[in-house]
Amino acid sequence: MGDIILKTTRVSSPLASVFAISRGAKTHAETVQVHLQRGDAVGRGECVPYARYDETPGGVEQTLQSFWAEHGTTIDRLSLQTLMPAGAARCAIDCALWDLSAKETGTPVWQLAGLPQPKPVETAVTVSLASPQDMAIAARAITGKLLKLKLGGPEDLARIEAVHSARPDARLIVDANEGLSPDTFPALAKQAAQLGVILIEQPFPAGQDDALITRPEGVSICADESAHTSADIAHLATRYDAVNIKLDKTGGLTEALKMAKAAKAHKMEIMVGCMVAGSLSMAPAVLLSSLANVADVDGPLWLVNDIENGLFFDKGLAHPPSPELWG
Repeated sequence: MGDIILKTTRVSSPLASVFAISRGAKTHAETVQVHLQRGDAVGRGECVPYARYDETPGGVEQTLQSFWAEHGTTIDRLSLQTLMPAGAARCAIDCALWDLSAKETGTPVWQLAGLPQPKPVETAVTVSLASPQDMAIAARAITGKLLKLKLGGPEDLARIEAVHSARPDARLIVDANEGLSPDTFPALAKQAAQLGVILIEQPFPAGQDDALITRPEGVSICADESAHTSADIAHLATRYDAVNIKLDKTGGLTEALKMAKAAKAHKMEIMVGCMVAGSLSMAPAVLLSSLANVADVDGPLWLVNDIENGLFFDKGLAHPPSPELWG
């Protein structure tokens, strides 16, 4: 069929407003795009190099180029899983290979992957970490009814109370990004459940989650930073009720599908999440969301300008990607 030509591009996309979490804030989405061309067909993928895992755009791009120089003539999705570790670089190549297969065969990715036919999915929309008053104002401006609150600090309960008061109609997810204390967490979780919170993400640092072997009732506890691949699921299932599957951590859609299957086998709820990025990054996650209990794929809503043929969002729903975008 001929060799596949790799092209990588670093992209810095300004955000419409500052995106703040417990570990810091960002004003741009920094991504690396991959184009894989064979003949007239082009498959695209994108990844978010994440500093939390010692990834940088430059480092990821160098990894991609070096990998392709060694393996590009023989690579496919299956061999990729063993030749490259999970992470952002593998995510970009894996998703581009899925897209290339769809373009070459005329068969959409959802069929190739054995997923249900895609339809609009409800997505959480993030309320960035700020004062309780500012988070309440931001919550009022969101049309959807599933909100995700970033936490981090002594005002956390006040933040939840303020958003719940501003949007009593909304279901809430709170995301601590590893920033809560085991001493205060049980009381916070109990009060949060009474304020419309249905799920709490990653309360404690990865690797320090033994306190969750006995979990508070009334709200699901979800692994995020502790969760990377399907190999983690058996351990996580003893400490968490749910797992957040992010393609930039799993290393693409191939492993994400495997992870979702493992989570279901261990009777864990599934959340499909995202980093802050545009529609090319988000498209595979939107398809995967058909397997999820909760989706958090609002990344493109943070960008000043999304990619051409980007995802359509309406009243809290993320619509499936067009073939012109991906898959």
